[in-house]
This record gives sequence, C-alpha cells and structure tokens, in this order.
Amino acid sequence: MHIPDSFIPLNQAIAYWVIAIPFIFMSMKWAKNELDEMKIPVLAALSAGIFAIQAMNIPIGMGTSGHMVGATLVAIVFGSPWAGVLVLTLVLLVQGFVFADGGITTLGANILNMGVISGFVGYYTYVALRKNTSISIAALVGAWLGLFISAIACSVQMWIAGTFPLVPGLMAMGLYHLIIGFIGEGLITAIVIAAIAKSRPDLLENNSTIKPGKSKKGARA
Repeated sequence: MHIPDSFIPLNQAIAYWVIAIPFIFMSMKWAKNELDEMKIPVLAALSAGIFAIQAMNIPIGMGTSGHMVGATLVAIVFGSPWAGVLVLTLVLLVQGFVFADGGITTLGANILNMGVISGFVGYYTYVALRKNTSISIAALVGAWLGLFISAIACSVQMWIAGTFPLVPGLMAMGLYHLIIGFIGEGLITAIVIAAIAKSRPDLLENNSTIKPGKSKKGARA
C-alpha cells in the first residue's frame, strides 16, 4: 500500500500531491476548530496505534505489500473523515522521512489513498449503514470497504505509472486487501468502536450517526 518513489514518475507524483494538499489543509483546519485538550491525547493514542499496526506488512508481490490503515477508525471516533486524513498524514510523514517506509515524492499518492479515500469511503459507508444496523457491523463494513477501495486506487495509480499491468495488479492488491480488510481492518475497527460505545460513549460525542433523541449510551453495539 505504501508506494515507493520509483513506482510513480515525478510528474504523476506531483499531480497526486496537488490533489492531496487541499485535503491536508482542510484536515488541519478541522484540527484547529475541533481539537481540544481532551481530544488531543485520544488523537495521539490512535496515531501511535496506527503507526504500530502499519509496521506489519504482508508481501503481496510485484514489489507491493498489504497492511491495515486505520483511517476509518479515527474518522468514526472523531465523527469526521478529516480526522482520518490528519492522522494518516502525520503517520505517513513519520514513516517516510524517519523510517523510509514508502516514498517521499509519492507521499501525496499515499496520503490520498490511505487518508482520503480510505477515510472518506469508510466513514460514510459507516454513516449510511449505522442508520439501520449495529455500530459493530457498520464499523466493520465501513473499514473493510475503505481499505479495499484504497487498494484498488493504488493499483490504478501504479498501472497509470506503468509499474505493473492493470489486471494482475488489481487481482493481487484487491484480493489480499479483501482478506486483510475483513480479518484485520474490519474486525479490529468493529471491536474497538463497539468497546468505546459501551465503556466510553463520550468519546463518540461528535459522531452524528447517533439518531437525535437517542442517548449515546443507548447506542447498539
């Protein structure tokens, strides 16, 4: 999922940066307006956890690897996909510049895939499903779909770059992330969100998926 520098030509990498920068800017604006002394420690803890789980890479082939992302989890906890963009941007910056995991020129593409696509797809899938199903199932499906779509986007980007053929890339990245997305990303997100909903519903206070008139403590888990 981390695209190395050599996998995308510089001109294409710049294009992905141009697309990603407005999202990064909006995530910083969200942080300025929404984060306070109570929420910053939660954001920091989630960032550390996501950094740790992303260290577990599963080799896929053709120079690629699969792993969990975590953008949907952050987005659900803070009730906004901008939180997912912010955390993944910070995590990917540290990984790229300090640990050389992923590229520097391709950071724009990696942020776009793992922060923007995974976070937005996962969160709004969760929001849509939460209206008619439990918080656990909504979180599982949202996280699973967000990871899968971001893997597909990664495959398409590397096909455009000429790194590897489209169909084998889609098969490799798509199949592995379908599995990783359910067993890892989906289940972990569902378990964490369900546990928070039961033990610390106040942490989900920004989550607009709780219907008006219903107590957050009464949310289904």
